[in-house]
Amino acid sequence: MSLLETIELQSGDAPGASIIVLHGLGADGNDFVPIAQELDLGEVGDVRFVFPHAPTMPVTINGGYVMRAWYDILGADLVRREDEAGLRQSQQQVAALIDRERERGVPAHRIVLAGFSQGCAMSLMTGLRYPERLGGIAGLSGYLPLADRLAAEAHDANRLVPIFQAHGRSDGVIPIARAIATRDALKAAGYDVEWHEYPMQHSVCPEEITHLGAWLRKVLAR
Repeated sequence: MSLLETIELQSGDAPGASIIVLHGLGADGNDFVPIAQELDLGEVGDVRFVFPHAPTMPVTINGGYVMRAWYDILGADLVRREDEAGLRQSQQQVAALIDRERERGVPAHRIVLAGFSQGCAMSLMTGLRYPERLGGIAGLSGYLPLADRLAAEAHDANRLVPIFQAHGRSDGVIPIARAIATRDALKAAGYDVEWHEYPMQHSVCPEEITHLGAWLRKVLAR
């Protein structure tokens, strides 16, 4: 399995922490570069941002149009019709990026997995199953896929991983009720979830970036 193509930014020459940011459906790694540049992480030390490009594939809900996607969207019901094969494949590809950061000298507990929409889904799915304790998982405007498998597949190494979850109250793509269900399921399973909601649609707002930055500084504190 070849590694995903990525864009990388470093805040210094000797990164001691890495943040892997997964974009949403139809976007690419460039999508969150400007937002990452707004985060105030100076006190964390040198940070490497990794922005992978998802593979291209036909997306059923969009009439089979080929676009970048972490998995196929089979219909509006995100629970009963999930592309498990696509989810599993992307999980392996994202885990391989975490492995590479560790090979480059960044310990797992200084690696954060973050994502928006489909990228949020992949961050939660991969991070909770990863066999080494991560620094944190940040999920923006998304949900937990294959939720009924979590209890059996979650790795004990990340039972205490901090999770940042944020969503727009007016999100018409992934309704906030879906995100709240994810939050409640994670909390019921004992995970440490910091929850935020904002008066926005399927997007990112300045207040959210401020809150995310504060959370990152906390979980990556040296």
